[in-house]
Amino acid sequence: MAIARTNALRDRVEIALDGLRPALIADGGNMELLDVAEDGTVCIVLQGACANCPAQSATVRFGVEAALRAQIPEITAVVATQRGEAR
Repeated sequence: MAIARTNALRDRVEIALDGLRPALIADGGNMELLDVAEDGTVCIVLQGACANCPAQSATVRFGVEAALRAQIPEITAVVATQRGEAR
């Protein structure tokens, strides 16, 4: 049952991220969803210009996390990581 709930939550997060991507793409960046943990933590990888942007922590916290938490109450945090990094 937890797997089905996690998959449904992941699908909802992916749909919400799709709504945010155009703003990142317009600035030469993007993001990839890596994981949605059972505790509601979303793990993303910033790509392109966003990967090295000095404002990436603000983008994640005040942009991505705020939007996800507003749309999906189960989300507790958003963490940006590099591919292959443990969270």
